[in-house]
Amino acid sequence: MDLGLKGKKAIVCASSRGLGRGCALALADAGCDLVLNGRDAEKLAAAAKDIREGFGVSVTEVAGDVSDPAVQKKLLDACPAPDILVNNNGGPPLRDFRELDREALLAGVTQNMVTPIELIKAVIDGMAERGFGRIVNITSLSVYQPIPGLDLSSGARAGLTAFLAGVARTVAHRNVTINSVLPGKFDTDRIRGTLAFGAEKAGISVEEQEKKIAADIPARRLGSAEEFGKACAFLCSAHSGYITGQNLILDGGLYPSAF
Repeated sequence: MDLGLKGKKAIVCASSRGLGRGCALALADAGCDLVLNGRDAEKLAAAAKDIREGFGVSVTEVAGDVSDPAVQKKLLDACPAPDILVNNNGGPPLRDFRELDREALLAGVTQNMVTPIELIKAVIDGMAERGFGRIVNITSLSVYQPIPGLDLSSGARAGLTAFLAGVARTVAHRNVTINSVLPGKFDTDRIRGTLAFGAEKAGISVEEQEKKIAADIPARRLGSAEEFGKACAFLCSAHSGYITGQNLILDGGLYPSAF
């Protein structure tokens, strides 16, 4: 399917690896010019090189933490009139909520709620004026299904979801949409670390731990960054203008709900 995105400009945050990179690849495949972001400049450069060579689109790199206002400014300077914004950021590490002091709480909320809102504020009016805009926020299945130890991440992302639910309705008539994609268990560096930790704790191999985790997923496997990116790209497409304010769960059926 032609997504109608050839020549569109996209900012994809935290896109040097994992799910963010999957989104960047899918948008490049659809013909988008990209501004990529990541904290590790070396990995970011490698991702940008692969995309340039693989798809022949323009790719600009902006290294740094997207929660830093200076890095946000560089992103917007590199792409002052984006058609697409994919918000993504790392979440706080697993930690019992009793261990969270005020500084840690505020940092988590800044990462996963304040930062995407700041970027949306910067681009949404321009999108509305031009009559096209697609904003996709990568959040987490934990918004719906609590995960002990990820309370701060879940709370901040749930706050973002509620905040944007009303905002999405104010710009839909200008062909600007805001949606979220909620990943379950995907084969990324982050989950690989979790698998290794769980395997060591249980005294089994990483392969056995992965099979154990996959057995609880109806699809019986971890998701791939590629298929995640394709779903994101559709929400960014010219065909998705009637989809807004929604939360798309991508989890292989893990979350047990009929609605």
